[in-house]
Amino acid sequence: MKKSILTLLLLACSGAALAAPQIITVSRFEVGKDKWAFNREEVMLSCRANHALFAINPATLMQYPLNAEAEQQVASGKTTGQPISVIQIDDPNAPGKKMSLAPFIERAGKLCS
Repeated sequence: MKKSILTLLLLACSGAALAAPQIITVSRFEVGKDKWAFNREEVMLSCRANHALFAINPATLMQYPLNAEAEQQVASGKTTGQPISVIQIDDPNAPGKKMSLAPFIERAGKLCS
């Protein structure tokens, strides 16, 4: 009896862990200054339900949508967040344009697998 209860408890905990959003932290040092797109030294990348990708400021835990699904979740009130442009820096090689988010979107997308 005790073994079956313990087994059920472990299965429940492992299922909850698999359902939790995946999060990694990336830094300017790790990515490289020439590809870094943010005004923070590091950000957390997250994949949430329905492949919604977010950058998260670790100091404030504010979320910034990286794709259309994440933007839709913020717009519908399913989660809170601010536009990514708040922390995205200008591209010094292309006046009037922002740094590419492609490396961060790709990296966050790998968390969904």
